[in-house]
Amino acid sequence: MKLTYEKKTQKHAFMSRFNTYTKHPYFPIILLGGLLVLLQVIGSTGLIRPSVLNFLSPVLTRYIVALGFMILLGYAGLASLGTAGFMGLGAYLIGYLFQTAGIASEIAFIIGLILSLILGAIVGFISLRIEGMYLAIVTLGLSEILKKFFENSPFTGGANGMNLQAGMDFFGIFSSNTLIYNPVYYVIVIFMVILMLWTINIIKSPTGRAFLSIKNSTSAAQAMGISLLKYRLSAFLLATLFAVTGGMLNMVRSLTAYPTSWGIDLSLNVLAAVVIGGTKNIWGVLVGTFIIFGLKDLVLVRFAFFQTYKNAHLMFSGALIIVVVMFYPGGVIKLFTDIKNLAVKWFNQLNTRWKEYRYGKDI
Repeated sequence: MKLTYEKKTQKHAFMSRFNTYTKHPYFPIILLGGLLVLLQVIGSTGLIRPSVLNFLSPVLTRYIVALGFMILLGYAGLASLGTAGFMGLGAYLIGYLFQTAGIASEIAFIIGLILSLILGAIVGFISLRIEGMYLAIVTLGLSEILKKFFENSPFTGGANGMNLQAGMDFFGIFSSNTLIYNPVYYVIVIFMVILMLWTINIIKSPTGRAFLSIKNSTSAAQAMGISLLKYRLSAFLLATLFAVTGGMLNMVRSLTAYPTSWGIDLSLNVLAAVVIGGTKNIWGVLVGTFIIFGLKDLVLVRFAFFQTYKNAHLMFSGALIIVVVMFYPGGVIKLFTDIKNLAVKWFNQLNTRWKEYRYGKDI
């Protein structure tokens, strides 16, 4: 009898610890990272086609970029259309330093991070003078300057772009276009998990609350002693850091960069991913990124209409944005929450009716 009691106590303690771990905000992020790694491991055995897996890496790098944009737009309330230019800068920078200057890719990566902080500080100072659509126009102008530089500079290969045909070593992992399953995918997943954890910490910290207060009312925030200079600079530093990191990881994975890849359409697609998914939720942004950047290659390409009209997916994305903005301003993550609440309500009603049928109504 005593042994049974001890077993029950141990089971209760185990379940208590298990519930504590699973309810921790880090748990689903680490679980997602593990599942993505497992997906590639299973795929490398031949059970999953390479075409199904190879679309994941570019989607994940764009998700990293979208996380930074979520902090900038959803929490600090600052608009930017320079995302594509910052991504391109990161891609060309690591490619040039590795291939032409002969610098190790890891050091080139660190140089890229430092440059992103300088660039973010410059744009952050600009945001102190202007805001709203004028700030978006200024960042768009900066992005177009970078695009013209990519098209005409000998450092970037001009209109022909940059191609690292010999491959690249990155943190001991060799990346090459000849590989069916590129192992750099694992590095991208690790960076994604780290940046998701960092984002969660930021938005739940006093910094995240300061961002929100500035977004809601700059006057009220300043009256409460919140520094516009500090937090607007911080928001742009983070957004630029995430964008340059995504661009560099994309270059390490694809080993190619072309000026046409870093246009206004990419910046607008990142904006669409954040708006569709939910501007204040990292999981909503993940869903939005897969809808904008992954749905075309995974689902829409299987339909004859989208095979005939290659750019028809843009109409689909545009229609989705209209629907979300009109009916779910909080993003599709709000739709999932409503569906979950409705399912719980129906389950409780069915459970109540079953008990009434089984045991009778309470008098």
